[in-house]
Amino acid sequence: MTSAGRFAPSPSGELHVGNLRTAILAWLFARSTGRRFLMRVEDLDRARAGAEAEQLRDLAAVGVTWDGGVVRQTEREPLYAEAIRRLAGAGLTYECFCTRREIQEAPSAPHAPQGAYPGTCRNLDPAEREFKRTIRPAAVRLRSAVTGWTVEDLLHGTYTGVVDDFVLRRNDGVTAYNLAVVVDDAAQGIDQVVRGDDLLPSTPRQAYLASLLNIPVPEYAHVPLVVNSDGARLAKRDGAVTLADLADAGLDAGRVRDIILESLGLPPGPLPRVLPSFDPSALPREPWVWPGVPGTGTGTGTGAGAATGA
Repeated sequence: MTSAGRFAPSPSGELHVGNLRTAILAWLFARSTGRRFLMRVEDLDRARAGAEAEQLRDLAAVGVTWDGGVVRQTEREPLYAEAIRRLAGAGLTYECFCTRREIQEAPSAPHAPQGAYPGTCRNLDPAEREFKRTIRPAAVRLRSAVTGWTVEDLLHGTYTGVVDDFVLRRNDGVTAYNLAVVVDDAAQGIDQVVRGDDLLPSTPRQAYLASLLNIPVPEYAHVPLVVNSDGARLAKRDGAVTLADLADAGLDAGRVRDIILESLGLPPGPLPRVLPSFDPSALPREPWVWPGVPGTGTGTGTGAGAATGA
C-alpha cells in the first residue's frame, strides 16, 4: 500500500485557524515527501449535524486537497471490534466498572499523572465481575505490561510518556480514540501522522498498542498550537477565527491561507507553489499567537478549545 499522511478532524463544529494551520502543515509534510494525503472524519463522538460538510468546504477553500473519498470512523466499527477481539484472545484486555470520579479519587501509582488508571478492576475475580455487571456496564481496558513507552518525533525528538491500562471501548459501547486511531492509520496505510502537539502525551499509548497489534508505528510530527493572547488554545469565543467569521471581517480564504503560511515562515500562494520552500527543520517550535484580524485592531480574548485534528 502506498504511504500516506492524513488530516482527521472531529465534526464537532466549524474549523478555526488553528485547525486549518495544522491541516495545511499535514498536507505540506505529506506532499513534500511524495505521500498520498487522506481525509478521515473522526465522528465516533461529538458529531454536530452539518459540521462535516462545513469542515470539508473550508479545507478545500484554503487549498487542502485529498486523495480518494472521505473515510468516517462510524463506518469502521468491524475493524475496531476485530482488534479488540485479537487483544482479548491474547489475554490483554479486562472489564472495568470504574466511574471517572472513582478513577480521579483513587490513589495513583508513583509518578503517574493525575487521571492515569490505577488498576482498580485489573484483578477482579469472576464473582466480583459478575456482581459489578449488575451495577453498570463495563468498559474494556488494555492490560498493559509496561508503564511507559518511547516514540520518536520529527519536531520533538525522543519522547517517553506514561502508558497505563487505557480504555479501548467505553462502557456505552463506543470505541475509544486511542484504539480507533491506531487501527485506522494502519488500515489506510498512513505512515506519517502530523497533528497538534497537545496530542503528543497520548502518542506513547498508541505506539505501544500498535506494537501489540503488530502494526508499524508511523512517523510522527507534533506541531505547535495556535493560541490566543492569553496563551490559551484558540477557540471560537476568541472572535473572528473561522473562515466564515473572517470573511465577514473582509478576509477571504486565500488571505487566511497566506496569513497562516506567513506564520510558518513560508511564502504566500497556492499550496503547490509553496512546496519547494517547505523545510520541516525550519518550522517554528513555539505556539503561534493569533493576532486577530489584520487592520481592524481585533485581538483575541480568553477561551479554550480544540486546536488540531487528531
